[in-house]
Amino acid sequence: MRYYETTPTHDLTYSDVFLVPSRSGVTSRLDVSLDTGDGTGASIPIVSANMNSVTGPRLAATLARRGGLGVLPQDMHLQDLDAAIRWVKDQPVVFDTPYAMAPSDTVEQALTRLPAVEGQGIVLHEANGGFVGCLPAQRLATAPRDALLGDLLHGPLTSLDADDIDGPRAAFDLLVAADLDFAPVLHQGHVVGTLSRKGALRSTLYRPALDRDGRLVVAAAVGINGDVASKAKALVSAGVDVLVLDTAHGHQEGMLRAISTVASLGLGIPIVAGNVVTADAVRHLVHAGATIVKVGVGPGAMCTTRMMTAVGRPQFSAVLETADAARALGAHVWADGGVRYPRDVALALAAGAASVMIGSWFAGTIEAPGELVSDPAGAVYKESWGMASTKAVRSRFERLDPYELARKTLFAEGISSSKIHLDPLRPSVEDLLDMITSGVRSSLTYAGARSLAEFSDRALVGIQSAAGYEEGKPLPVSW
Repeated sequence: MRYYETTPTHDLTYSDVFLVPSRSGVTSRLDVSLDTGDGTGASIPIVSANMNSVTGPRLAATLARRGGLGVLPQDMHLQDLDAAIRWVKDQPVVFDTPYAMAPSDTVEQALTRLPAVEGQGIVLHEANGGFVGCLPAQRLATAPRDALLGDLLHGPLTSLDADDIDGPRAAFDLLVAADLDFAPVLHQGHVVGTLSRKGALRSTLYRPALDRDGRLVVAAAVGINGDVASKAKALVSAGVDVLVLDTAHGHQEGMLRAISTVASLGLGIPIVAGNVVTADAVRHLVHAGATIVKVGVGPGAMCTTRMMTAVGRPQFSAVLETADAARALGAHVWADGGVRYPRDVALALAAGAASVMIGSWFAGTIEAPGELVSDPAGAVYKESWGMASTKAVRSRFERLDPYELARKTLFAEGISSSKIHLDPLRPSVEDLLDMITSGVRSSLTYAGARSLAEFSDRALVGIQSAAGYEEGKPLPVSW
């Protein structure tokens, strides 16, 4: 990457910079590869943040199915983390994971899990596991809230047979021929997944991130205190593919000890560590054994670190410097936080990041943890919170005695509750992936790059004023 006709004299964040188009021989956005090359197996450079309100098992599985990587948070109890990893590994690769409910459940209960949108549906099972039927999610919009889901089934059971599906294009054609937008997929009478037209189409465009056994990949985070070695070995035994050592201030002795401890175990998986914002920190973490370094202090939407402590660094400059240092050592960086638009993801990759971590943006999706809630105006949202907030601290240290818990909570910082509304046009994390990867692919074509490595080498970046940034936004109203 190089700057266009200027040399910055101060640190920059994503809104301060823009990409300048270059001569290009790339004619289509589908002619570029988004493979990360960081050893994680991801085929798109998107990682979901290890936040309680962002990454749960379902979001991690959905993200991996489209080539990304979900990082399960460290606040989960070890047995729950073990179960979550194993659950992800058990999910279908070709088909979507069903939303399963009972015929006796109500429409109101269903709406806490799925909004009434197309391309989604609920599979109904009896208590003995027998398949009863399927309801398109759109049916929930017109049914009384107290109606039983089983009473909404009418007509013959609609489903696809897994043996009839010979690839994603064939699946799409089957749905069209049956005039279905959504259907369960059965094999020998048992539901093995669900499929929508859009899901089948996505399967022709994305390549899932899989482990050596052909299962979906998943990462998990651990802190740097306590018996880190035992935790790491337990997570690897459960099947985790990437281990993330995570703390707010990654450039500290405790982190270096934790990395060295885990690296000495020879677990054979990538070790991610952070968060840091300087080249010096990258060198120390990589020399301790990290293969990927997480970059970003304070840019996240739920983070108050910079306002509380004045500590941090504008994210674009932080990624640019750290990525260069990591590259010299044969390591990689993930840009963690601060992205608001697909352009920000592209800029992080141009600066040299192997992947970009996304938090609050994913918190307002169907697949994120937590129940859907409707506000008085009928808009659907999920609750989100920062990982240093009072809510997160209480969850993390709930097993402490009341006095020690009170001491921890007293110095909590970050936002404890924020409503993240679902975008009616993009309610699923997959919808956001479509938007993000579409934008990033186009960014590569403008730079004349066919891979992320070429992109970070060829990218031409200019510096703009606040007015220049505003000029690039579409008008929210008509002329």
